[in-house]
Amino acid sequence: MAQGGTQLDSEKFSCSICLDLLKDPVALPCGHSYCMRCIQSCWDGEDQRRIYSCPQCRQTFTPRPVLVKNTMLAELVEELKKTELQAPPDGCYAGPGDVACDVCTGRKLKALKSCLVCLVSYCQQHLQPHYESPAFENHKLVDPSKNLKDKLCSRHDEVMKIFCRTDQQCICYLCSMEEHKGHDTVSAAAERTERQKELEESRKTIQQKIRDRDKDLRVLQQEVAAINRLADGAVEQIRSQQKAVVSRAEELEEKLKQEIAELRRKDAELEQLSHTEDHTHFLHSYPSLSRLSGSTQLPCTDIRPLRRFQDVTAALTELRNKLQGVLSEDRTTISTLTKPDALLPQPEPRTRAEVQTTFTQPLHAGLHVYFYGSTAEFCELK
Repeated sequence: MAQGGTQLDSEKFSCSICLDLLKDPVALPCGHSYCMRCIQSCWDGEDQRRIYSCPQCRQTFTPRPVLVKNTMLAELVEELKKTELQAPPDGCYAGPGDVACDVCTGRKLKALKSCLVCLVSYCQQHLQPHYESPAFENHKLVDPSKNLKDKLCSRHDEVMKIFCRTDQQCICYLCSMEEHKGHDTVSAAAERTERQKELEESRKTIQQKIRDRDKDLRVLQQEVAAINRLADGAVEQIRSQQKAVVSRAEELEEKLKQEIAELRRKDAELEQLSHTEDHTHFLHSYPSLSRLSGSTQLPCTDIRPLRRFQDVTAALTELRNKLQGVLSEDRTTISTLTKPDALLPQPEPRTRAEVQTTFTQPLHAGLHVYFYGSTAEFCELK
């Protein structure tokens, strides 16, 4: 019976007084049914008036009707109870990505455990013999696994419980006596123990790299924020330099975020693998998961661009002082000098000779200032 149908039938077979499935159902002359105890308790309160009514349709009866158990209705209710008990919830059925019970027929339930001896996955119901029967006492139950067949030797159809260190692969007992005879072999469990130690060390390395990258990321973000603040107050000629530096910093920031995300994903996979009880799956998956892909070194990029702008500020201050000295010699009046170009206007040069009486003063990173008499102009040398 479908779940929707079961729910609808349950409502039809429910008592409107207790809202539960009918117990000892009785039918009134009006046709409505109730639990015998429920309707009797309801009518006991109406004995003084000696008028008895149906709680649903309010039809009255005089004298009080004699209640008799409805046998057919009681049997239907019992069948409904059995159906509801036998039908599992929808969440128990296997869906995409779940390991299904190999014993279930029709719509399969989710597997609760897989047996490495039987090489079969069982739902809770079909797993009970493994818990109850002594015949399954030595069977090894693990978390549900889809690759049980991978645990069988393709040549001997035996469970591979031995690891050949010489050939770096899992083998069965017969393989160890034949083509792997004389090789360095240990039990899969023993090899798992060794690889587990390596896994933990790999996780420590990854976690340290995550901490280092997080620190670099925070410093970089602080530098970028400082760059943006200082760049707003810098001269217009260094705007292009600001954009280039920030662009490189943001590119490095994205690379750091990607590397941190990859390291965390790798750490999560290693953690999940560390908890599996399936030795064969562990040994099969660990070599590929333990390798760190890509470069673990930061790109050769200066992530301290703030110093460049500080150098510019210092150079501007020094230049301002030199300008004050030069203009003092020429007895030029300066009201207030707050910027390198905040000078009083001077007469434009009238001859070529006056124009050529200029000199340049290096400022910072290719930025020069040209002086024409007492007038200064900034430009960036290519």
